[in-house]
Amino acid sequence: MIYSLKGIVQQLHPTSVVIDVQGVGYLVGVSLQTSEQLVLGKETFLNIQQILREDANLLFGFNTILEKEMFNLLISVNGVGPVSAIIMLSSLSLNEISAGILSNNSAMLQKVKGIGTKTAERIIIDLRDKVQRFNVSEENISTFVNNKVKEESLSALEVLGISKKMSEKIADRILKQNPDLRVEDLVKQILKNI
Repeated sequence: MIYSLKGIVQQLHPTSVVIDVQGVGYLVGVSLQTSEQLVLGKETFLNIQQILREDANLLFGFNTILEKEMFNLLISVNGVGPVSAIIMLSSLSLNEISAGILSNNSAMLQKVKGIGTKTAERIIIDLRDKVQRFNVSEENISTFVNNKVKEESLSALEVLGISKKMSEKIADRILKQNPDLRVEDLVKQILKNI
């Protein structure tokens, strides 16, 4: 199962991208939000959801884990396929989707191409209890990502025999200065500062 891809953006379209990973090009479906963050010819990292079918092996990529989680929640609803989920993620922000579901606003969900009355109501019923954590500000989203990066980094350092107590203070200081670090980079920075 492909979980993530790190490589060069070889082709870039509004709803798809080709990522070159050491000479192998992967066609990945993306939302407009993710597509807007990508730059042709530059290295990128995408969280991947792989969907295997009898006739196809589909890859969908996301800038954030939260977007991937929302995609998986949406496709868990009967009648919402991967393409409909990508269209929804392209049309509405995570906050708007969760707010629409939590406020029973099926009219807002129906504004998305391909989502009818019954599907919108099914999304609301099936996901009402599961989307509350998505109804957060952008600041909280970056804090969630930072905490995940920090926890994974501290776990990796513990495996190397470095105490969590010692590395946690260094991690907090580094993340305050550079909140967009990936796990590998944060581990390297912490090791340099010990």
